[in-house]
Amino acid sequence: MIGRPLLLDRSHVLLALSVAGLLIGCAPTDTGRVQGYVEGEFVYIASPLAGKLMTLAVQRGDQVHADQLLFSLESTSETALRDTAERRVQQSRDTLEDLNKGKRPSEIASIEAQLAQAKAALQFSEPEYDRMEKLLKSKATSKQEYEQARATRDQDRQRVTQLEAELNTAKLGARPDQIAAARDDIRALEASLAKAEWDASQKEQTALQAGLVFDTLFREGEWVAAGRPVVILLPPRNIKARAFVPQTEIAALHHGDAVRVTVDGVAQPFNGKISYISPRAEFTPPVIYSQESRNKLVFMIEIVFAPDVAAKLHPGQPVDVSWKPLGK
Repeated sequence: MIGRPLLLDRSHVLLALSVAGLLIGCAPTDTGRVQGYVEGEFVYIASPLAGKLMTLAVQRGDQVHADQLLFSLESTSETALRDTAERRVQQSRDTLEDLNKGKRPSEIASIEAQLAQAKAALQFSEPEYDRMEKLLKSKATSKQEYEQARATRDQDRQRVTQLEAELNTAKLGARPDQIAAARDDIRALEASLAKAEWDASQKEQTALQAGLVFDTLFREGEWVAAGRPVVILLPPRNIKARAFVPQTEIAALHHGDAVRVTVDGVAQPFNGKISYISPRAEFTPPVIYSQESRNKLVFMIEIVFAPDVAAKLHPGQPVDVSWKPLGK
């Protein structure tokens, strides 16, 4: 069949054109430069305890600094428990102090008065006993009167010894085991107080770092369950760009390499560095931005003024990432 023209039907022509277009579209047009997007790792601020939202101190779009109040929940119960724990700790400390002091001053004064009285009686009974002893030798008194005087003297001596011991005991504190038990009780109550103070403090949440209030999830007066986020923060250091590099060029990149990130509408690129290279290969990225589709994308922005370069980027924003040296 030499000289006869080759006839192709319409379906074969369209298929050939489609394959050619696909091959042209897949061919790399610019090495060292890929498209990506901005990603934000949000911080969800919540209280571990439930309660009614009493104060929402920030609004979406606010810039907050570290330690700034974000919100507070109703804390009547926690405050009452904390105050009760404080009073119990103080009461236990007072008890320990009283145990270390011994008896009250009035009780010690009473024992001292009794001791003085006993010593006075002994000062009379001892000379009386001596006198009776001499009279007995001269047979001027009876054996019974002598024995009576000696018994009185011995009783007075024992009374003085007893009251002196009681006075020394009264001036001492409680027994060591009682004091140790009181100290253990204080430590247990102090632990309960620390728990109560922590519970009360958790009803107010502050920002651990500066950042943008990306969103608020509750209104004042609403009930917030334990662990439910109320405020979503976006710290500048949690903003990063993600891109997908062809496997033919990934070997040229290393952790810490400097790159340039270009954003539409911004003349100067943002300088950055690679912080992570995935150890796994993917066939396609989860989101693909092309030059054609990028022009059709629109983004709502809430303009803030922050000195941080990262604060100028917005999660979801398409970017170009380049690692070629300048001028190439």
